[in-house]
Amino acid sequence: MPTPSFPPVDAATLKGWLHDADEIALFDVREHGQYGEGHPFYAVPLPYSRLELDAGRLAPRVGARIVLADDGDGVAPAAAQALARLGYTSLYVLDGGMPAWRAAGYTLFAGVNVPSKTFGELAEHHYGTPRVSADQLAAMQAGRSGLRPVVLDGRPASEFQKMNIPGAVCCPNGELAYRLRDLVPDTETPIVINCAGRTRSIIGAQTLINIGVPNPVYALENGTQGWYLNDFTLEHGGTARYPDTAAPRGLDAARAAASTLAGRFGVPHLAPAQAAAWLADATRTTFLCDVRTAEEFAAGTLPGAQHTPGGQLVQATDQYVGVRRARLVLFDADGVRAPVVASWLRQMGHDAVVLQGGLQAGLDAGLAAAQGPQPEVAAPPAVAAAALAAGLQDRSMLALDLRGSMAYRAGHIAGSRWSIRPRLAQDLAGVPHDTVVVLVGDADGGDPAALAVASLHALGFADVRRLHGGLAAWQRAGLPLGRGADTLPDARCIDFLFFVHDRHDGNKAAARQYLAWETNLVSQLDAQELATFRFPPAT
Repeated sequence: MPTPSFPPVDAATLKGWLHDADEIALFDVREHGQYGEGHPFYAVPLPYSRLELDAGRLAPRVGARIVLADDGDGVAPAAAQALARLGYTSLYVLDGGMPAWRAAGYTLFAGVNVPSKTFGELAEHHYGTPRVSADQLAAMQAGRSGLRPVVLDGRPASEFQKMNIPGAVCCPNGELAYRLRDLVPDTETPIVINCAGRTRSIIGAQTLINIGVPNPVYALENGTQGWYLNDFTLEHGGTARYPDTAAPRGLDAARAAASTLAGRFGVPHLAPAQAAAWLADATRTTFLCDVRTAEEFAAGTLPGAQHTPGGQLVQATDQYVGVRRARLVLFDADGVRAPVVASWLRQMGHDAVVLQGGLQAGLDAGLAAAQGPQPEVAAPPAVAAAALAAGLQDRSMLALDLRGSMAYRAGHIAGSRWSIRPRLAQDLAGVPHDTVVVLVGDADGGDPAALAVASLHALGFADVRRLHGGLAAWQRAGLPLGRGADTLPDARCIDFLFFVHDRHDGNKAAARQYLAWETNLVSQLDAQELATFRFPPAT
């Protein structure tokens, strides 16, 4: 059977598509490190190594217009074939990949979550969000500037535990308006919102200002990085967080404020019957977004809904929504969180609405979102650690490690090779095809190693197996490990973004570079990209 081909689209045509009226998903199928070094403004990361695991979540409608981009190295056509096998029907490939995009005069943006971070910078400028420096916050905490502030960290608990401002309390941005009075009962106490850098500090502080909180509210300039750059000490392993109360203090006032906010920013409330019609419409993509906490989501949600914690949905929209101009139906169980998050998403240019009546109304109406296509991946036969050790000894087997490159550096089977799906052909060149290839994978968040089996078969390796119990089983057997950065050169670690990797680990130069990158994003926008954002007229 001939290999299917997919229509190429040149850079200029793609640029027009990104700004027309129809839905489009621009998926960058390169690996995370390559993506972070430079990509188009609206490109959503969908690495080929994880393609089928994440495609259905990011683009649940198989008829959506999808353009795949690579480095002009053949990965995008292979990715298009994989998506076609899942049932996607409107697939295109950026002709010439990223080099062609740059050659056409268009910008490649470094970093990740670029639209969200750019929006944060624009929001600070538009609203004039008040901020305090690290020195000013330290003085406030010492009582040298009037009332001592409450410092609220707008990041998820997992990030908060890595490092936090001394005395700070974890309250992710999506929870701020809902839980504020449990944390700051007094209306005169100053409130300082921080994150690791800039975006969530700005959005969190401006959220409280937008809903009319009477307290003095500030964003901490440059977050924990700014604190560290000013030679203040960060804490690690912090556990202070908002209380898990079903009805937070001041809930009625928060609901009223959220309702007023929704009116100010033109946030529609969608009746369940209309939401059902949207979800049944095969010609449009509709995402059903649960903006509550992970614990609430786990306790019960609407079928097919994606967990999109509110603060992160604004901070990293492209991790949840892969289709531009799709419809986003947000819901909560309280009438506070969904309207607040939707107010930001609409300013970002998204068609975000709130489900009227929230979770309970959705359950009563039987709302359900269709799941995107899921891969059918059969696990290859398993090999015990002892058998692999013997196979490595007599060279009948090859241990192929398909975990992340940094995990490989941290510890791997001595004598194993590291590779990644788009580089299998190069990395296995010269290996006899009668070699038994034993995969070492990591099932955390889905196992990309399983996706490589078909690629290995296509390369001529008929006998592909997996290590039973993974690296942990090898270690338990007391078998030898290799480790260290010298075991895998940086140039091969295409899944890892070195550009930002040690900005939290004592490297002040990396922190300064990151903050400079973030504040410089706006200057790189063209007029069409800038017009995506929809701030209200200044009052």
